[in-house]
Amino acid sequence: MSAEQRLADLGIELPDVVPPVASYVPAVRSGQYVYTSGQLPMAEGALRATGKVGDGDDLVDPARAKDLARTCALNALAAVRSLTGSLDTVTRVVKVVGFVASDPSFTGQPGVINGASDVLGEVFGEPHARSAVGVAVLPLDAPVEVEIVVELA
Repeated sequence: MSAEQRLADLGIELPDVVPPVASYVPAVRSGQYVYTSGQLPMAEGALRATGKVGDGDDLVDPARAKDLARTCALNALAAVRSLTGSLDTVTRVVKVVGFVASDPSFTGQPGVINGASDVLGEVFGEPHARSAVGVAVLPLDAPVEVEIVVELA
């Protein structure tokens, strides 16, 4: 089954490509690979949440952050499709890098970035290499940011 068909079967409609917020492009193709810029959890032109991830009243809940990482991954797929015309040209997701703006006591970054990995696995069916990194702050005070590298046929 094709990636585009899996998206349809899952009821996933990719968003429009998020316009850059600085001097970069959403994705670049080099040979058989597409590299996306870091994608924030933007939906309909707005950041879905702000702040640090952790367990506390004034922090972004880890479960919410996991859902935000999923949004980031879908934005990354939209950026890939904008260059390739179709996700059916993608043979696999090679690498996922996820950044989590974390409260100093939070160590659950891998669980948060599972939100991105899980949806990519549903669409492409293969595991990928991955990094999940805790950081002090992200652009626009986003709680999470995800970038991907895909290989094309």
